[in-house]
Amino acid sequence: MTLRTIRIPDLGEGIAEVELVEWRVKPGDLVAEDQVLCDVMTDKATVEIPSSVVGRVVELGGETGQMLAVGSVLIRIEDEAAPAAAPGPEAPASRPSPTPAPAPVAPAPPPRASPPPSARPLAAPAVRLRARALGIDLARLQGSGPDGRILHADLDAVRPGGVRSHGAATDGTREVKLAGLRRRIAQKMQESKRHIPHFTYVEEVDVTEMVALRDELNRQYGAARGQLSPLALIARAVVRAVAAFPQVNARFDDEAGVLTLHEAVHLGVATQTDAGLMVPVLRQAQTLDVWACSAEIARLAAEARAGRAAREELSGSTITLTSLGKLGGIASTPVINHPEVAIVGVNRIVARPVVLDGAVQVRQMMNLSSSFDHRVIDGAVAAAYIQHVRQLLEHPATLFID
Repeated sequence: MTLRTIRIPDLGEGIAEVELVEWRVKPGDLVAEDQVLCDVMTDKATVEIPSSVVGRVVELGGETGQMLAVGSVLIRIEDEAAPAAAPGPEAPASRPSPTPAPAPVAPAPPPRASPPPSARPLAAPAVRLRARALGIDLARLQGSGPDGRILHADLDAVRPGGVRSHGAATDGTREVKLAGLRRRIAQKMQESKRHIPHFTYVEEVDVTEMVALRDELNRQYGAARGQLSPLALIARAVVRAVAAFPQVNARFDDEAGVLTLHEAVHLGVATQTDAGLMVPVLRQAQTLDVWACSAEIARLAAEARAGRAAREELSGSTITLTSLGKLGGIASTPVINHPEVAIVGVNRIVARPVVLDGAVQVRQMMNLSSSFDHRVIDGAVAAAYIQHVRQLLEHPATLFID
């Protein structure tokens, strides 16, 4: 037998270190070739690192939440396939295929072979992270997914914190260490607020005509061309307005003091997943009509939530659109996606009385709450940009004019 050392592989894109999110094995486990050893996270995505040898785990190179440099020791495995007299070179870690940050229920590929006694409950990385946060032992659960895979619904069925009887008292606490995507989100938000002097501009928009047009288009063309979401029409307006205000479609290099204005609009669409906030990107959004935009938003959101979005689909945005849907509230103060300089926030659509042409009418109203980097975007420019978006949404037929 030979002791093999597997190191953190070079994941490309100038990545110097990764965060160890979760171990899939423990000392003493037998592992098969290509069996996933652990999940690590770069600044963009979660990556599964597989074993390149067959053998028994002898030593783990770090603890969950620890930062490991590329090239550092990840794990040592006693290679049971190697002859005893053979030298002990390091086992090269095959370059893993990146998968996005853990997300909820995902159609899972057939599990890799895992010889006993290393059998472990089948679950997606996001399910494992959530179970750990909730203090749930996956080994005690019977999964309802394919091949007994444990799903988020299985956690919901047993998670603590259900309805207590009236009058029950508790003073218990629980500490949850931020790791993986949650930790990256915290770092990203802190970086944005520390570097960018935000200012938020809120404008009211009458979307009655937009909603009516969307409903009619879905009635006539939904079966053939797909259903349009309100967010797709809003995204179209945000992108169209960029042509008149290129300053908002930019990225600012703090250290170099250089503002880069982009001709192409790579629209980030903030998407909530069970693992945390992710921002998949609509590439070349200025080339998409409303149906293509709606389909791409739906596809990217589904991929992100299912844990299948590619790394390149989660980076490179030039302006971001964020919406909490029905939870959108009256107004918000969205945080800019650094190093971008603008983010457009969508609040919920509500029917309420409005004075129009001297009479009170019930209209479908929505607020846009948008934040800008005051170092490079003046208040007048930001207001004029949002007013342009407003005009497009209040006259939605203009969204279809090239």
